[in-house]
Amino acid sequence: MDKGTLVEFRVQGDRRLGVVDRPDGKTRWFVVDERGQSHSLAPRQISYTVNGETYKPSDIGSFQGQVKPYIDPSSLEVAWELLVEDGETVTPAQMANLLFSASEAAACYAAHCLLSEDKLYFKQKGEAYEPRTAAQVAELKHQAEVTALKARGQEEFLARVEQALQGETVDWQRHDRQRLEALEKYATLVADVMLMGVNYDTLARAYPPPGPVSETMKMLKRPATPPGAFQLLVDLGWLNIHENLFLRRLSIPVQFSSKVLEVAQQSLDFPPTDLDTNRLDLSHLKVYTIDDESTTEIDDGLSWELLPDGRERLWVHIADPTRWLVPEDELDLEARKRGTTVYLPTGMVPMFPELLATGPMSLVQGRVSCALSFGVMLDESGAVEDYTIHPSFIKPTYRLTYEDVDEMLQLGVEAEPEIEAIANWAKQRKSWRYNQGAISINMPEPMIKVKNDQIDIDILDDSSSRQLVAEMMILAGEVAARYGQEHNIPLPFRGQRQPELPPDEELLLLPAGFVRACALRRCMPKSEMSITPLRHAGLGLNTYTQATSPIRRYSDLLTHFQLKAHLRGEVPPFTADQLREVMMTVTSTTQEVTKVERQTNKYWTLEYLRRHPDQVWEVTVLMWLREDSNLALILLEDLGSQLPMFFKRSVGLGEQLLVKVSHADPQKDMIQFQEIIYQESQSATN
Repeated sequence: MDKGTLVEFRVQGDRRLGVVDRPDGKTRWFVVDERGQSHSLAPRQISYTVNGETYKPSDIGSFQGQVKPYIDPSSLEVAWELLVEDGETVTPAQMANLLFSASEAAACYAAHCLLSEDKLYFKQKGEAYEPRTAAQVAELKHQAEVTALKARGQEEFLARVEQALQGETVDWQRHDRQRLEALEKYATLVADVMLMGVNYDTLARAYPPPGPVSETMKMLKRPATPPGAFQLLVDLGWLNIHENLFLRRLSIPVQFSSKVLEVAQQSLDFPPTDLDTNRLDLSHLKVYTIDDESTTEIDDGLSWELLPDGRERLWVHIADPTRWLVPEDELDLEARKRGTTVYLPTGMVPMFPELLATGPMSLVQGRVSCALSFGVMLDESGAVEDYTIHPSFIKPTYRLTYEDVDEMLQLGVEAEPEIEAIANWAKQRKSWRYNQGAISINMPEPMIKVKNDQIDIDILDDSSSRQLVAEMMILAGEVAARYGQEHNIPLPFRGQRQPELPPDEELLLLPAGFVRACALRRCMPKSEMSITPLRHAGLGLNTYTQATSPIRRYSDLLTHFQLKAHLRGEVPPFTADQLREVMMTVTSTTQEVTKVERQTNKYWTLEYLRRHPDQVWEVTVLMWLREDSNLALILLEDLGSQLPMFFKRSVGLGEQLLVKVSHADPQKDMIQFQEIIYQESQSATN
């Protein structure tokens, strides 16, 4: 290559012209650009050589000025239309002649620039260029249009995001919603940290962001992580800062479909035929329903009856939602899919549509209601002596709260001797169960309510009224199970294996109270479900099933379906195999719901603690989680909450101490406490 030859080369992708100055070794050349900078180039780095003349670096600007008038990318389309049919290749010199009717160096170099930059009409083939086919050009044009539309869509999306971030109301478009819904799905992985106990590093490795999520987060310069996606959606007003990600992660339906609501309304407007034509009329009995004040699904009531022979009969009346549905219909399948009513601090998610659940399905005061009534007579010890089960009509007399009943029992209200009689039988019944080996473990249980962003946490008292209701519900469960066992009816029986409790001498080494109760609780096996009777060691019963909440628990509804069919003299709707299959599905669903309820309660507990950083809490050390690293489980008795805490000193189980919250992050399920130590002799040392 001669000195003074003008060549083209690239510097970090940019096109640049330079003049050959001198050799650099055997194969390379020093080339000087118009700025006077010298570049050592190998032959492969030179992309074009301007032939015919010699140049000085100072001539480069003038040459570029000669080239500029020829640079018109649209002219390539004309050349392509002329060349595409024959498909012949063309050199830059030939293209200059075709486009400009010129062959001088500037025209040829302009043709080279046009061809080498073109990505639509021509593709390079050696030192020449080949026209693409019509089909290829059409496809490339389509791709370019798609890219342009995407770019425009991104710009418009970014503009709407900026509006939302400034607090303005935004009309999100369909494509926007697709982006945001993808972000929402990814953000719900935050719930896995708590539901599955994984940490954030594991989460990031296991769930890298999908392409659309990664693209959106990169475009908005946000971290492409589940917490990052969640925070973005909160900032945009798409999600609430306290959004229940547990519900969203497990796809638990919060609303009912329009179809289900329509079916519910039709049942209300045109009640189905009552299959139980032999209902026992018990509307003459005084019926007490006892619940929390906020309860809207009233599914149980209690009566006491003095018989002519002087004996006493207890009645447990249970709401009869099967009056309004049959197995496998729309309402039944919807309830089966939900499995249970979900109880959350922010409200409940019902198993049945509210217009049925709180209306004709419930035992409403003063209104004749359909029920499944369990009449039970107990012997002096509290054991079941005789029982009867009937579909019935009842008319609830009083709707009472637990507080009402406690007050009545304390005052000994003479006008309501039935309440006192039921309470006395409940005590006898509890004593009998303990004699049968029942195990009672009492730990504080919180009731958390969130309304208008106000968090209230109360401790549920193990009051006489609650014990009364609990004993009557357990009694009905035993009677239902005994009927199923005696008549060989497949039911969702519930049992619990006998626990292997520590020896008494070992338990006595633990502080009495909550520490000992916590140790016992750890020994209790999980309850089991079976289509055949099981002993329930915790309750002290040889057979048991849940039958008292059919509006709120699908397993209870199954018990009603089976029992009522047999009472009518019909074959139960579910065979043993069918019942087992349905139970497996429902049990899986209810286990997931239990996780959601537990983690949601914990979330709001942590949020409550976060809002009270200066509050001093008295806590009890319950048990060691990792004694080697001083990690223990503590009980905040005022909140009924059990949370982990690292200690900086040696502490003993049962020790009571004072702590404050040093850090709380409900979104990350994190809580840290610091111990407060007051100097007893502080004033003396001052």
